Amino acid sequence: MPSRSRNNNATLAVLWLISSLSITWAILWRKIPRPVGAGQSPRAGLSKGMLNTILHGTETDLPPLLIVHGLYGSGRNWGVIAKRLSDRRLVVAVDQRNHGSSPWFETHSYHDMADDLAGVIAAHGGRMDVLGHSMGGKAAMVLALTQPELVNRLIAADIAPVPYAHTQMMYLEAMREVDLGHVEKRSDAEAQLLAMVDDPSLASFFTQSLDVGAKRWRLNLDTLAMEMDKVLDFPEFSLTYAGPALFLSGANSDYVKPEYRPTIRALFPAAQFAKIPGAGHWLHAEKPREFEAAVRAWLDR
Repeated sequence: MPSRSRNNNATLAVLWLISSLSITWAILWRKIPRPVGAGQSPRAGLSKGMLNTILHGTETDLPPLLIVHGLYGSGRNWGVIAKRLSDRRLVVAVDQRNHGSSPWFETHSYHDMADDLAGVIAAHGGRMDVLGHSMGGKAAMVLALTQPELVNRLIAADIAPVPYAHTQMMYLEAMREVDLGHVEKRSDAEAQLLAMVDDPSLASFFTQSLDVGAKRWRLNLDTLAMEMDKVLDFPEFSLTYAGPALFLSGANSDYVKPEYRPTIRALFPAAQFAKIPGAGHWLHAEKPREFEAAVRAWLDR
């Protein structure tokens, strides 16, 4: 009888512990911030900072390279360049928040994006070379300024740490105007966009973020619209990033003007500058081989 009593007491203790843990987890789960509106995204349940990533190559003795796309883009857009650069190092291309298969949130600030990137870097050993284009370049700069220990070298592609006056809202509104009910293939959406955008190549680019089967954009257009002022702006800093930094721009682009260089050097004192002849803002798409060669030369120094 004493033995059975001890067994019963042990069983009750285990059941009490399981019940307590279940209650505690339920309380914690309600307090965990979760992304909103991601709908059918396979990553929709992940917490802040856990971006969707596409890996190319394998880890080597060289630092991994993190590629951060720009507004309305995705990690998939960088597939060819990422694959080619992965011959000597691991390359990680991300979908930024509110883009691609990453979670959707109600905010889209550069501090948010930098924290997201920090989470990716932490998951891959804690230090990476970082290449960012346009909005992704600004996010990479904020990461380098606020968490320099995570950034081995920085490459900002056709962007400067300054506010811009131009707007990207017309493209967002064009995507909103697409009648997805009449879209059976990407070319259907592209045909509608061609009537609304001034650059045919952009119509094709935007449709890469279209889930034709689900008839939805893989872009959180509502949040991007609300946060567009933050995307065009750049936070003020009294910090500096002393590590190597390359500002690589298209020779035909006006995104990195000579008058921006003092501001760049104030934040990135080791900044160097290079231009790709014949390329505009979308330098990696317009001159992919030249872009790859410039990035490779910088990383292999």
